Amino acid sequence: MTAIVTAARAWIGTPYVHQASAKGAGCDCLGLLRGVWRDIIGSEPEPIPAYTRDWSEPQGDERLLRAGLTHLRRKTLTDAAPGDVLLFRMRDGAVAKHIGVQAEVGQSPSFVHAYSGHGVIESALSAPWARRVVARFTFPTEA
Repeated sequence: MTAIVTAARAWIGTPYVHQASAKGAGCDCLGLLRGVWRDIIGSEPEPIPAYTRDWSEPQGDERLLRAGLTHLRRKTLTDAAPGDVLLFRMRDGAVAKHIGVQAEVGQSPSFVHAYSGHGVIESALSAPWARRVVARFTFPTEA
């Protein structure tokens, strides 16, 4: 198991709180990734401006994809490994606005994510989730 998976799993049980990033107190999916970044790498690479729940859908702006391309290393979708950052498009034609961390690969793939109404959980990367993945990244370094 990678340090990234261990760090992400340490957030399981944290309640879902929009725009937050505090282990045990509250986070959203971006807040989870920010917290794992702080645990693994250190200071966040840039300040995060306030954002709405609809993220950048009205503008059709792929802000999370651009941020991933800037701060993470892109991988092919088929090159799955524990600790990968997954970017999801929740609806066809919508911007990608959900993030998770791959925890398991193989016969029973899973990912850790902060999900509205559930908090931080580990979910099976089932076919309905897997078909929503639009990008796969790795952290630039792992402690």
